Amino acid sequence: MSIFRKTLLTLSLAALGISSVLTLSVLVFMNSLYYEINAAGLTGAAKTLVSVIGEDRITELFSARSGEYPVLPDNGNSSYRLTLIDPAGDVLWDSRIEDSLVNHIDREEVRAALEGREGSARRNSLSTGMSQIYTALPITGADGKITGVFRLSFIVPGFWMRISSAAVPFLVFACLLALAAFGVIFVFSRNLSASVNRLVDIAQSCTPMPQSGQIVPGTGEAAAGETTAKEFITLEKALRIMAGELNFRLEQARAEGSRLEAILDSMSEAVFAMDGNLMLLLVNPRARELFNMGGRDIRSLSLLEATRCIDLEETAKKALAHGGPLETELTLRSGQEQYFQVFAAPLSAANSRSGGVVLVLQEMTRLIRLERVRKDFVANVSHELRTPIQLIKGFSETLLDSVSQSRSEKERKGIEIIRKNAGIMENLTNDLLALASLENGGGKARDMEEQRLAPLVAEAVSSVEPQAAKKQTEIIVNCPEELKAKLYGSFIIQALINLIDNGIKYSSPKSKVWVSAFEEDVADFDAALTLEVRDEGIGIPPEHLERIFERFYRVDKARSHETGGTGLGLSIVRHIALLHGGKAEVESHAGEGSVFRIRIPLSHPQD
Repeated sequence: MSIFRKTLLTLSLAALGISSVLTLSVLVFMNSLYYEINAAGLTGAAKTLVSVIGEDRITELFSARSGEYPVLPDNGNSSYRLTLIDPAGDVLWDSRIEDSLVNHIDREEVRAALEGREGSARRNSLSTGMSQIYTALPITGADGKITGVFRLSFIVPGFWMRISSAAVPFLVFACLLALAAFGVIFVFSRNLSASVNRLVDIAQSCTPMPQSGQIVPGTGEAAAGETTAKEFITLEKALRIMAGELNFRLEQARAEGSRLEAILDSMSEAVFAMDGNLMLLLVNPRARELFNMGGRDIRSLSLLEATRCIDLEETAKKALAHGGPLETELTLRSGQEQYFQVFAAPLSAANSRSGGVVLVLQEMTRLIRLERVRKDFVANVSHELRTPIQLIKGFSETLLDSVSQSRSEKERKGIEIIRKNAGIMENLTNDLLALASLENGGGKARDMEEQRLAPLVAEAVSSVEPQAAKKQTEIIVNCPEELKAKLYGSFIIQALINLIDNGIKYSSPKSKVWVSAFEEDVADFDAALTLEVRDEGIGIPPEHLERIFERFYRVDKARSHETGGTGLGLSIVRHIALLHGGKAEVESHAGEGSVFRIRIPLSHPQD
């Protein structure tokens, strides 16, 4: 059933019900009022009649119980009935019935009169069979005692008889009123139905609002002569604007989805998107190819079921638990080894498992293999060059010692140049071999041990004392004797030597170098061992600070060649810090000296 029919039927029934109840209430009230008015009038008539006859005369009639009783005018056709009743309830005389009547002691109005009150009642008479109103007055004698009851009654016409004269006009008026009400309800229902139908059409078709803001013809607009409530018009306009906005956003979402799908399909990285339970929501073709998923429906698969990789699942779980981005490495060993850099990030910023997580796998196999080849090449070449360079250096020193004073200064200078450059090449090969050892996990061959820092610092300082003595550089050490940490002692000595040596090389003569070791709390670690070397050297410009730990990177290449630097010292320091699970830092300003720090966590895994 349509809303129009429902509204019309409901409001019509409601109007009919209200009208019926109201009419019946009015009729009941008027009927009750009619009886009350006639009862009051009848009581007044009875009192008047008693006054006219005379109460003494009526008392004599009751006392004699015989005599000439009053006769009402037109006794046969009058609506009034007069009855005289003695104190025992016996009817002495009745104006309508000549036969003997039953005892009236049980009549309501009679009992009231015998009690000395005016009595009134309404009922059907047992004697005449007609509906009557009764009023009874007590008649008292000279001694004050009740001698009888003077009762006057009136025949009441039936309800329908009383309203029959006004029935036809009333019914005509009621019909006209009903038709008018039905017309109003019909118009209201039609307008309401039309307004609601337009809103339904908008919701179903999502028709956007035209630029003019007017109602579009053919979409349930108001017909000629039809009025629509202002609220419905406002709501319709708002819905049309909302529908247009939703259409626009839906088209935008579709376009964004198409672009995202195209981007994902063209990516060389494998991409997984999952919900908080690690059930797959989206994978790109590269991910399907990598894990042999084919055309399987990923909606019913979890990450572990699709990839059969526990490490990948653990990475996703860590990203969910951490609530932030995570980066790690992954090796797949299905046949040929493949290496991946894995980036994991939760879909929502809140730390909640309900948000989901995204995994991006970037293959690093080729780069790692090239890096491995490079490391092997550097290590092999350095190892092969080490012996010839040592021979060149040794023979140059021998020649330099055996050259007589008679030889020319030019020859001595040439041999000195050979010896000096052979030393530089020897230092370079040694640094390359050390760096290759660190990159290949040289620390794994031996276990870290808990050692006191003071002896390690002292050994590093003693190793550079000859260089410090040449430039009259003072080395100031600040290291508590009780300071201990779990580390690779030889590598720590090497790192300190490189840092102190740089501080001496790049500082002016008669300057100072401070070497410190202490514990502190830092942002990246709960507690860390910090090794710090501070100098008064030339400093490092800000644009070079980010690259200072790269291999072969020099801030001042000319000065580095003069001092015999290889450009690998700080790279070795960085790799030693990474080997301990820490990091290397620098703080410097040009012309103000530099501060190098190695931070090593005091609690870290031995990997």
